[in-house]
Amino acid sequence: MVESKTKLGANGRIVLPAAFRRALGVAEGDELLLILEDDGLRILSIGAAVRRAQALVRQYIPEATRLSDELLADRHVEVANE
Repeated sequence: MVESKTKLGANGRIVLPAAFRRALGVAEGDELLLILEDDGLRILSIGAAVRRAQALVRQYIPEATRLSDELLADRHVEVANE
C-alpha cells in the first residue's frame, strides 16, 4: 500500500500527488468515482470502476455468454411481436 498525506483545501478540494495520478492513469479534467466506505474514501478512475463492475457481473455470467447478443435477440423478438 502506498500512502501520502495531503490537506483539504478551499471548497473541499483535495490534491492528488502526481505519482497517484500516474498510477490511476488520470489527468486534469478526468472524471473520478468517489466511494465512501466505512471511515474512508476510495477514489477510482472511471475505467477502473467499469472494470470493477464488469468483474462483478462476470461472476454470474459464463465467459462465453455475450449479454449484448442476448439483449439484441430479445429486442428483435419484441419488435416481431408488435
